[in-house]
Order: sequence, then structure tokens, then C-alpha cells
Amino acid sequence: MIDPALASREGEWLRIPLGDPGSAGLEDGMHPHEVRRRLIAERVFPEKWLNRLFSVGGIRVENGALWLKAFPAHDWTGHPLLAGGGRPASAEALYEDDWCLVLLKPSGMPVHPAHPGMGGTLDEAAVRHVLRAGDPLPVRHIHRLDMDTSGPVLYAKNDLAQLRMDEAMRSKRIERRYVAIVHGVPRPRSGKIDAPIGRDRHHGSRRRVTPGGDRAVTHYETVKASGGLALVKVRLETGRTHQIRVHFSHIGHPLLGDTLYGAPADPFLPHQALHGESLTFPHPWTGGGIAVEAPRPRWFEDALRRAGL
Repeated sequence: MIDPALASREGEWLRIPLGDPGSAGLEDGMHPHEVRRRLIAERVFPEKWLNRLFSVGGIRVENGALWLKAFPAHDWTGHPLLAGGGRPASAEALYEDDWCLVLLKPSGMPVHPAHPGMGGTLDEAAVRHVLRAGDPLPVRHIHRLDMDTSGPVLYAKNDLAQLRMDEAMRSKRIERRYVAIVHGVPRPRSGKIDAPIGRDRHHGSRRRVTPGGDRAVTHYETVKASGGLALVKVRLETGRTHQIRVHFSHIGHPLLGDTLYGAPADPFLPHQALHGESLTFPHPWTGGGIAVEAPRPRWFEDALRRAGL
């Protein structure tokens, strides 16, 4: 009944042509309640989202098309994300359309504020990005990175995108790949680390491998080794806090610069050598695969050069 390829955005509305009158069971002038009921029966859209649209008058059929208020503007005036002092946060956009946004998070920038009014976050950069574009949509992050890890972060730009991409995260259809520099050379040179991760009750900011923790699976491949260090590529099957750092420390190969997890201090690198290299996800409207590559930052390239990697 619904062909995503035919849809177009018209301001706050999504317009979806219906073809021959009545062929989709929807006709001009039909009561929004009946339209909602039929859409729910077809299972094309999440029922939660359709109910939300119905409650604000965001469903109608007219001029041979289904109209859904999918892109309502958000009032960001006075929002705590924009209330922090200092220089306004900004970040490079690696991918963007009406539905989603991927920002390149630099090392040292947290994704979300630790307390109300905290500025300098990637969430703030996302809000300022849509405001500068004159399109104040309700951007929300779908996943996170540690403050000192760089890489791509995915944002939803409306409620339907958030619902669908949250589900894609739960069903492991969003793939994140990383590069890291570790101490030593993992044995075997490629493999899988399957070890549950939980909180470290002796250290509030640490995590540790523990039998009672959440299942965590990390896939890795050693690319090159030199001088007691190795460059590894990593793919996450799960997404636990500090997962890559905890897992490599657990097998005796902490990340370069990661003093929290047992690595010696590095005079040139004040944080872990970890960068998100790519992000692949199903588009929340079309369902097609989107692949985004994130260039390696200068600090990571400098660390590779010093290590002879």
C-alpha cells in the first residue's frame, strides 16, 4: 500500500501518493480515525507513532495522497542543551537527510551532558546544526561513544526515525567498526572475545569482566604489529559501556594510552587510542543500507606513525 520511493516531504508533512482512488483502502475525506485504524492493520508504521500523530491531528487523506505530520518543528528556545557557556559546540556532518544525521564526534567531546546546562556536547552540536539549517527537528542520538573515543554517531531527526533505529539497535542491525592500537599482539591474531561486562564496584567509572555482567561480544582482527604495539580492527556485536577497552584489557592487551584499564601513561596521548571507523545502518524510511566512513583523526595517525604502524 505504501511505496517509500514515492513519498516526499512537504514542510512538516510527509506526502505519500496512493495511486488509483480507493485502491489502498484509503479515500479523500476519510475520517482520520479510520485512516489510523487501517494503517495499524497494515502494520506499515509503528502503532505508537500513528497514535501520537492522531492525537495532534497529524493524519489525513486528501488529493489522492496520505499525509502524515512526520516532521514537526521542535521549540528549542531556552533548552538546557543550548544554555551552556563557552564556545558553541559544532561537529562535522558525515551524512544527512530529512530522517537522520551522522556527526563525527571528536575525542574529548561527550555525546550527552552529564548535568543540566552542560555545554560542549555532541547533542548540542546536533541541535545547533539543525537550527543553522533552519529546520529545527527533534534530533536525538541513537547510540553513544566514550568521551575520548572519536567516530560517527547516529541521530534520528523525527519520532518515526527514532522508533525504527532504536529497534535496529536492539536487533543488532546497526554495525559499528573501530580501529585501535593495543599493547602487545593478540593471540590468535583474529578472533572473538565473548566475556560478560558489569560495573566495577571498587571504581565508579570502570567496568570489568564479571560472571554476573551483561553478555558482551567483540570481534577483532590484527592488521599490523610493530615495537610491542598492534593495530587492530574491531567490530562490536554488542554495545556495552567501555566494551572494547574492557575486553582488550581482559585478554592482556590494553589500548595505548588507556590508563583506566591498565595501560602505562603515554607522553604523547592522554587518552585511549580508539576511533570509530565506520557505521552501517538501515535507513529508517526506505530500509536501504547506509554506510558511513569516518576519517581517522590526526592524533590517531600520529600515534600510528610513532609506533611504526
